[in-house]
Amino acid sequence: MLSRLTTFLIGITLFGSTAYSQTVTPAFEGEIVYANVYKSKNPKLREKQLSVMLGSVHTYYVKRGDYKTVTNGMFAQWQLYINKDNKVYNKMASSDTVFFNNAAEHDDEVLSSKITKKVTTILGYSCDELVLTCVSGVHKYYYNSRLRVDSKLFVNHKYGNMYNYLSLINAVPLKMIIEDSEIIMESTATQVKPKKLDPKLFTLPPGTKTGPVVY
Repeated sequence: MLSRLTTFLIGITLFGSTAYSQTVTPAFEGEIVYANVYKSKNPKLREKQLSVMLGSVHTYYVKRGDYKTVTNGMFAQWQLYINKDNKVYNKMASSDTVFFNNAAEHDDEVLSSKITKKVTTILGYSCDELVLTCVSGVHKYYYNSRLRVDSKLFVNHKYGNMYNYLSLINAVPLKMIIEDSEIIMESTATQVKPKKLDPKLFTLPPGTKTGPVVY
């Protein structure tokens, strides 16, 4: 059984597409490695414990409207979004079943948004900042338009405020600070690797048993 908080945290993911034109920057395809730092507001949740369970490192693979996240966490192992299914699949170490969320379902609400230009530089990319004030807390995204995303591919991805922020930035975030009532998670890119990816990477392993997330 997964808590809504745990499912949300492992769902902080990245997206990409390969929609090309002569006048629009090609969308990013490849992998991005992130370092994750956690701060706990709950005395029952220790930062080291969160890092071990959820992962101190995430590697994101993105191609067209599909993405996959692989973590070094002892609890959360990987996450896969298959665009044609519009489902977010989560693999936990504690179960052979791969649990999924219906990406069409809202699990939060955005109350306001604000964009500030040229706030920081990450890996040589000058980044703007998007701040979303949500019912769940404050979410901050730092991005550069050179790492473009076709947000139209994710118009049905409501879960995790996905389309809400992609429709505003149309880019892969290079840093995210996600804060709620219990913890703050900060993810910062340490490597950006543009490259062609095998479509098979974005499929479930043969014989995978799946089921809906149970809260």
